[in-house]
Amino acid sequence: MLVSLDTPYVDTCAADLSLALGGPERPALHVRDLTLPGDVRLRLRLLGASHQVVLTTPAGADATAAARPGGADGLVETVACLPGRPPHLPGDLHDEAGGYRFTATVLRPAEGELRFRMAALRADLADDPYALVGVFPGDPDAVTALAVRPDPPDGTVGWRTWHAYPQTNELVLTETVVTLPGTPQPVLRAPQSRTKEAP
Repeated sequence: MLVSLDTPYVDTCAADLSLALGGPERPALHVRDLTLPGDVRLRLRLLGASHQVVLTTPAGADATAAARPGGADGLVETVACLPGRPPHLPGDLHDEAGGYRFTATVLRPAEGELRFRMAALRADLADDPYALVGVFPGDPDAVTALAVRPDPPDGTVGWRTWHAYPQTNELVLTETVVTLPGTPQPVLRAPQSRTKEAP
């Protein structure tokens, strides 16, 4: 789903972003609710130049799910400029107990490439029933997009996001995979930097 947003684009950059797990739903510019097989529910939320995903799994899940930020039957992921906390967007975060895996990559595309990438992204996801793409007024490359993975590994749910900052020529890509209750957990790995210069 492609939506044109009325709210002016707020200048920010990749270095201003943080990852937060848990906490309340924040004011959103647009929301899309999805229901996946097994009564797994996802709420995709556009927050200005950032995003929030709310995952709800069926109640009464096993004890592993209780370790997730957000409670025994859900998870809240927010990537945003969060007032009151220092910016920190980890390249890799693997929470073994909670069954949560997150990666973030910051790209600085070659001249003209960001415009090409955003045009392709808008075209690819415009009619996707499991995606939400927000385009801000004033710059068609000022885009925040979320898409649920159509083919995650068995026993998981996953999504990807794109945050384009044309004023700094940056593109932030994130990918999340959450292991559903009753599935073996991923191996915990140390965080590492994933900031890259695009060729």
